[in-house]
Amino acid sequence: MDTANTPTPTAAAPTEHSANAPPSYDSAQLLGADGIAFITHQGQRYQLRQTKAGKLILTK
Repeated sequence: MDTANTPTPTAAAPTEHSANAPPSYDSAQLLGADGIAFITHQGQRYQLRQTKAGKLILTK
């Protein structure tokens, strides 16, 4: 996967939630038109993508 030309998207705004609830994100906003988002967790890069069936898959 060539990431040299991959733009860094702006963070999706969390939807409104109570002070005690974890943040909630709309997948369409998070994944964008291409249906793919990259997430960095503890220095590791993960790919979150939507399948043709509408399911989400997170891979390293």
